[in-house]
Amino acid sequence: MTSRAANFCIDAADPYAQTLWWSKVLGDYHLETDDPPQPGDDEAGLAGPNDTYLLFLKVPEGKTVKNRMHVCLRPTDRTRDEEVDRILALGATMYDDRRRPDSGWAVLADPEGNEFCVLMSDAEVADRERAQGDQPG
Repeated sequence: MTSRAANFCIDAADPYAQTLWWSKVLGDYHLETDDPPQPGDDEAGLAGPNDTYLLFLKVPEGKTVKNRMHVCLRPTDRTRDEEVDRILALGATMYDDRRRPDSGWAVLADPEGNEFCVLMSDAEVADRERAQGDQPG
């Protein structure tokens, strides 16, 4: 037997605000409709595709060290750099820019300082692999 991930929990000072922000970043995740989160709630969740669920839990302490686990995002309808720009405009901050023209990723931080990565899109990866296949070897 195996297990499946029921949800991913993220500590937050303001679960409601985090849920609203992440719903803008992850367009295919939405606020619960049966029991929608409210300002001041101790927990707030986002439902996503394939029964995935992000649950933001109120904790009294702020973030002080690097995350032990983080989310990696892969853009679906734009390039990595376009997605980085979009998410920065939503209020993320650049934590560590590891982008190179044909590889790499950007490490961003959400409004509460939780790190996450933005990877190259599938189309960019396919283009890179095609270009590498065209190289004389």
